[in-house]
Amino acid sequence: MSTTPSSFESSDSEMFRPNRQLNKRVELVVKIIFATFALVSVATTIGIVLTLIFETVGFFQEVSLLKFLTDKAWTPLFPNPKFGIFVLISATFLTSVIALMVALPLGLLAAIYLSEYASSGIRRWLKPALEILAGVPTVVFGYFALMVVSPFLRDFIGFINWVIALMGRVIPIPESFAIPDLQGFNALSAGIVLGIAIIPMIASLSEDAIYAVPNSLRQGAYALGATKRETIIGVVIPAALSGIVASFVLAVSRAVGETMIVSIAAGQNPTLGLNPLVPVMTMTAYIVQVSLGDTPAGSLAYKTIFSVGMTLFLLTLALNIFSFWFVRRFREKYD
Repeated sequence: MSTTPSSFESSDSEMFRPNRQLNKRVELVVKIIFATFALVSVATTIGIVLTLIFETVGFFQEVSLLKFLTDKAWTPLFPNPKFGIFVLISATFLTSVIALMVALPLGLLAAIYLSEYASSGIRRWLKPALEILAGVPTVVFGYFALMVVSPFLRDFIGFINWVIALMGRVIPIPESFAIPDLQGFNALSAGIVLGIAIIPMIASLSEDAIYAVPNSLRQGAYALGATKRETIIGVVIPAALSGIVASFVLAVSRAVGETMIVSIAAGQNPTLGLNPLVPVMTMTAYIVQVSLGDTPAGSLAYKTIFSVGMTLFLLTLALNIFSFWFVRRFREKYD
């Protein structure tokens, strides 16, 4: 029995003919799997929010909102408890502001250098180095602040006071010019190291925004006689402003929500004020303190974790909403 070439061709075509029914079933299964993963993440977020709301409502059934907002001390674990949340908010604000004073200029300058000045070879190793810095565990940053930065700042402040005292022998200098001693746990070292930790986030996101600006805008500025510096300041930065501001806001959210650095280096002393030289307690540090203790579940002290967590959640949510609004409002679109 002979086999013709046409029979071979027909069998090959049937062998490699796509099974559309099977492909549809596979696509349906894949779609269901992906949808399940998406729903799990959404359900987890909803569960976290509902837990915060439920426990926070229980807390405010025992503590008035007015007391929560107006007390000038935060001592929920003491016999005569006080619940002034602004003690923790002020410490969080203090460390975050110090961190941003360090991270914003350095991160933006690093982004400008990577995008506009660095050669391809330097950019190839410098940007991964920043990403490696972003991957360092925050507990390492915390002990770096405690063991290295705090002693250095203490010695530096001592040197400044020595110079002031030396100058006071020549010209009269008020004693108020002397800087108070830096304590072992303090907001200053925690804020500085926290700023170092968020530099990679600002640098990477800002560099992406700057790099996305079309070269036609740069070439147009050069054609009008602008220098490279003038082009960056007057054309590139304004064009990438929405992305840069978004990176700043996300960095603020990261600084506000940071836990280990401030827990290790800033101390756990709830103090109302903005003195960076003394120990303070941020919102996240308080949550860590209570979580590691033997506070009975269901007690009022235990419920303070959720009231503080809800406050922290609302702050970061407001920052993220502002970031999304700003990006959508001021985003530049190019063809």
